[in-house]
Amino acid sequence: MKKENLKKKALYYHSKYPAGKIKIIPSKKFYSPKYLSYAYSPGVAEPCKEIIKNKNKVYKYTNKNNLVGVITNGTAVLSLGDIGPKASKPVMEGKALLFKIFADIDVFDLEIKEKDPKKFIEIVKSISPTFGGINLEDIKSPEAFQIEKELKQINIPVMHDDQHGTAIISGAALINALELVNKKIENIKMVINGAGAAAISCGRIYKKLGVKHIFMCDSHGVLNNSRTNLTKEKLEFCVKTSYTKLEEIIINSDVFIGLSVGNILTKHMLRSMSRNPIIFALANPNPEIKYHKALKTRADIILATGRSDYPNQVNNALCFPYIFRGALDVKATSINEEMKLAALYAIAKIAKEPVPKKLSLLSNEKHLTFGKNYIIPKPFDPRLMVNVSLAVAKAAIKSGVAKKKIKNWKKYLAELKSRIIMEI
Repeated sequence: MKKENLKKKALYYHSKYPAGKIKIIPSKKFYSPKYLSYAYSPGVAEPCKEIIKNKNKVYKYTNKNNLVGVITNGTAVLSLGDIGPKASKPVMEGKALLFKIFADIDVFDLEIKEKDPKKFIEIVKSISPTFGGINLEDIKSPEAFQIEKELKQINIPVMHDDQHGTAIISGAALINALELVNKKIENIKMVINGAGAAAISCGRIYKKLGVKHIFMCDSHGVLNNSRTNLTKEKLEFCVKTSYTKLEEIIINSDVFIGLSVGNILTKHMLRSMSRNPIIFALANPNPEIKYHKALKTRADIILATGRSDYPNQVNNALCFPYIFRGALDVKATSINEEMKLAALYAIAKIAKEPVPKKLSLLSNEKHLTFGKNYIIPKPFDPRLMVNVSLAVAKAAIKSGVAKKKIKNWKKYLAELKSRIIMEI
């Protein structure tokens, strides 16, 4: 779709009455004085009294256990940067829509006018009793690290999706791509271009998957032992090497992860990589190298981007709805590494299973099978809801962060299937 046509249609989509993309609807009967007397005064006092006696009954009598706060200060929104809370609201509403259609989770989007991380943390802490979980969104680094770390203390699931969502999906794509090119994860050389919140989180999860040789670059070059004034997060990826530039460090590398800016990866750099290179060019909307340019340069490439108009879209919607679904269903007190890795492996496994015929047709691909152009599932795959949510719930219980134990897994699977709104 041409840029001007997309702009026109997108603006009409958002402005058509009622403006925006989400609304609140009642979940109980309300159309008589009797029901209103239950919903509000005088009947509403009764659940309040029960919650006073036992705070955990807030989950029984309110929507807390199915309500997530999508919260931002608008300091790092998409490729737009620091656009502020008001301009970020369409994105937060979009996130709310994805939570609902993919995982049947209700959302309040909150755009907070506060850049000071300490003040932002206090604001979010003060409103956290409302929610069963909090999805932090579009907050710039390094503040994002501090904010997420401190908010994990509030005893409900908290996740900064820009960091962990990208890490989980790209991690799933990575292990599948390596299987296709028959390379062992512990032997590969990986270059990550970008050193923001998403890049750091990706690097951390790749290490957990077994990657031993990671070279990270920021806007000033390779993070090596000669660099000074690096943040503690960047120091995690500081290596001993004389190379200082991307074009030097990428030679003979097996994997390039782009979380930076468009068109920074040249044809010369791509040619200098090892056989069967894996390229995740995730800058949006313009990848680190143009899709068709990359394919023309190397026929043996496996390529993924953040765009929906090309194969292998690294889309956070493949994981965040289901991570929160599983976490909420067992009343998890946090989202830990075990839960993230469980989601990652569940997503990777789905891509290797036979694809439902309807999903292939929806994707305009007649024969969608595991291979170079299909290393991760499509966002509308209904198996994500069941498989990923289930894996996360089990990991939460096994790792000891679940306050609720699921005894009947067959019944839970049926509940997950009943929540699927996006039937194909």
